[in-house]
Amino acid sequence: MKAVIFDLDGVLVSTDEYHFEAWKQIANEEHIYFDRNINDRLRGVSRMGSLEIILERSRISYSAEEKKALAKRKNGYYISKIKNLTPNDMLPGALISINRLKNAGKLIAIGSSSKNTLLILEKLGIKEYFDAIIDGNQIKKSKPDPEVFLLGAQKLNVEPQQCLVVEDAASGVEAGKSAGMKVLGVGSAKNHPLADYSADSLAGIDILRYI
Repeated sequence: MKAVIFDLDGVLVSTDEYHFEAWKQIANEEHIYFDRNINDRLRGVSRMGSLEIILERSRISYSAEEKKALAKRKNGYYISKIKNLTPNDMLPGALISINRLKNAGKLIAIGSSSKNTLLILEKLGIKEYFDAIIDGNQIKKSKPDPEVFLLGAQKLNVEPQQCLVVEDAASGVEAGKSAGMKVLGVGSAKNHPLADYSADSLAGIDILRYI
């Protein structure tokens, strides 16, 4: 294999709690029930897709413009929470894995549905490590659609079957397999039946053994 495409949140960094807090704030303001079980359904889902899941429990209907305003408000809350991210917030094993791949001459990319990907990478100080960055600003379909990973392979100028995807969400595993790629499931995706490989996290593993 020539390339590894990493999901961002839950693989290289964890901003799950910030997302939860921001969505919880929106739900509270709109008097909509929201808990961590519902939050788990948002993993790997786009911002608007996540909002639709939350609004399933709403007693009122929202227009398209009102939904956009809610999503924008949530993103403002989220950005205010992640502005203090530093390189110390990277998950254990993440930077080691990136360096091992670079030293081995492998291409690496980010494949994330988040529209805040660049901001997060800049805060972590790792933006320049990646040969390609694909985020929610560049895709029309969120995972489990394979668009984000297929675009990643295209930008890296490699075939899909030459890529390994590292994912922590079920939708991401499904997207990687639909793209024709091998998938390493970590975290909550480690037991996904479609994952080719599994690990608790990037900590304590040699990423090179999977490629």
